[in-house]
Amino acid sequence: MCGGQGTRLRPEIEAEKPLVEVGGRPMVDHVLAALRESSVETIHAAVSPATPETTAHLEAVDDVHVIETPGEGYVADLGSALDVVGRPVVTVTADLPLLAAAHVDRLINRYKSRSLSVCVPLSVAERVLDRVETTVDHEESTVVPTGLNVVGEREGRSQRLVFEDERLALNVNRAVDRRRADRWLSDS
Repeated sequence: MCGGQGTRLRPEIEAEKPLVEVGGRPMVDHVLAALRESSVETIHAAVSPATPETTAHLEAVDDVHVIETPGEGYVADLGSALDVVGRPVVTVTADLPLLAAAHVDRLINRYKSRSLSVCVPLSVAERVLDRVETTVDHEESTVVPTGLNVVGEREGRSQRLVFEDERLALNVNRAVDRRRADRWLSDS
């Protein structure tokens, strides 16, 4: 999913969000590298009218199939992408530059038939993010969605997987998040 406008990054960063550089390369390229190293067989990129430079960038990549969505928000754009690729499908947002193939494969290995959303404990997210915006209750604790999911074959309420991994908590929504991701990548 790489069609967001990235308004929370502005005014400090004006680039399209998927193309914001972290560790010397666009965030979307980090995500693509993780997906390529995982057991995912086909990579689709859902873009929108808000991301024309991202569209051009991804159309130049041989193993990525670009899907144009209307740009009406995450849920609507996901629905448009699902109309093209079907289910089940792994979805991931372009703002997870620390995503690893192991995260993706662990999610795939846990999938049965219902949708799965990967979350991190609130305490993990608070260690790496300046501000946590979205939380959900899960088994008597508070967790934070990461942007890594499987949209399952079966309709119904999705299940949550909780991974205690700071790399998944660090989605880049603000300039301070980008600086943290840069430091993380330069330290590894």
